[in-house]
Amino acid sequence: MAKMAAYMVESGEDVFRKMFKFYKRRDPPPDLRGVVDFSSEPPADKVAPAHLDAAAVSDEEAARVGLRPVRDWRAFSLQGFPGFIFISNPFLRGSQPFWVRQCLKTYPQKPNVCNLDLHMSACDTQDIWAKSAPVLRSPSSGRNQPKTLLEKLHWVTLGYHYNWDTKTYSADNHTPFPADLHSLSARVASACGFPGFRSEAAILNYYRPDSSLGIHVDESELDHTRPLLSFSFGQSAIFLLGGTRRQDPPTAMLVHSGDVMVMSGQSRLLYHAVPRILPTPRGHGALLEDLRPASPQQAAAMLEPVSEEDWMACSVYIQKSRLNMTVRQVLGAGQSFPVAPPSSVTRTDKSEIGGYHDEDPGKRKRSDSDSANET
Repeated sequence: MAKMAAYMVESGEDVFRKMFKFYKRRDPPPDLRGVVDFSSEPPADKVAPAHLDAAAVSDEEAARVGLRPVRDWRAFSLQGFPGFIFISNPFLRGSQPFWVRQCLKTYPQKPNVCNLDLHMSACDTQDIWAKSAPVLRSPSSGRNQPKTLLEKLHWVTLGYHYNWDTKTYSADNHTPFPADLHSLSARVASACGFPGFRSEAAILNYYRPDSSLGIHVDESELDHTRPLLSFSFGQSAIFLLGGTRRQDPPTAMLVHSGDVMVMSGQSRLLYHAVPRILPTPRGHGALLEDLRPASPQQAAAMLEPVSEEDWMACSVYIQKSRLNMTVRQVLGAGQSFPVAPPSSVTRTDKSEIGGYHDEDPGKRKRSDSDSANET
C-alpha cells in the first residue's frame, strides 16, 4: 500500500481517492493490517503520547459529562499531523448510552434540522423518536419491516445550521445549542489546551452498515484557530486523514465507540473521510456490554440515567449503526457574520444535498449510503 501511494504521489494522481476506494471496496475486502488501531498497541513509528492539561478539568467536572479523570485518558498524536489528537474512549463505563440516547431521541427534535426535512413536512419530523422507538423495540421487527424514520436519518444540525447549498453558516439560521453537548465539548477542548471553547455548531452523522463519508475539508467556519471535536459511538469505522492536497497519501486509522478526535493547528484544514463502517461480528456482544447503561446509583454523580425502555430501542439501533457528533466553534472573538448579498445560488436537487461525489471535492452529492461532513 505504501509503495502504491508513493508511486501515485510521483505521478500526481489523486492518492486520497485511490485509498478511499481501496478501503471502501467489498469484494475482495481490503487488507486492514496497515490501519492504526489506538485501542491496542499503536505503532511507535507513527504514534506518540499526546500531552493533556489534567489540571484544566477537575474529576468532578469530567464525571458530570460522563468522562474519566483526564489523567487516566489515553491520548495520542500522529506523526506528520501536528495538532491532531486521538483520545481512546475517555468515557466512564456506562455513560456512553446517555450520548447515544441524546443522538437518537433528543437532538433530532425540532427546532433542530435534519435531512428528512428536505422532503417531509415539519409535522411529520416533529418527533422522530416517538414514531420509531416502538417499532425498534418490537421483537417482530424483521427484514421486511419498513424502515423507521430513525433508520432514514442521515444527519442533524445543531446551533448554527449548515447550509448545504452555499456551504456557509449565517446568523439567521440558528437554534440554541444543547447545553449538555457544549459541556462535554468544552471539557475535552480544555483538556487539549483550548480553554474558552464555544460550541456553536454541530453536525451529527447517522451511519448504517453501507454508509460512507466522502473526502472533504471542514473550512466553512470563520475561525480556524479553534479545534474541531469528533465523538463516535456504536459500530467502528475506518477514518482517513490526509494532507492539504488530495495527492497527499492519507493515514488510515480505526475509530471505535467512545473515541474522540481533535483536529487543531495544522491538522484543522486537512482532507479526511470515512470510507467504511466495520460492524461488530455476529455473536460478538462486547459492544453492547460496554455500552450497557450505568445503574441509577452509578449514574447519580454523572448524567441523567437512560431508562430501560429507551435503551431497548437504542441498543437495537446501535447494533447496526454508528453515530458521530462533530462540534465546532464558528466565530472567533469579536467576529460576526458578513452581510451577504442576495443569493444567486441555484437550488440543488434535494436528493443531492450534503453528500459526496467522488470525482470532484467541490461537489458533494448525496446518496442513501453517504453521510454529511464529519471531523
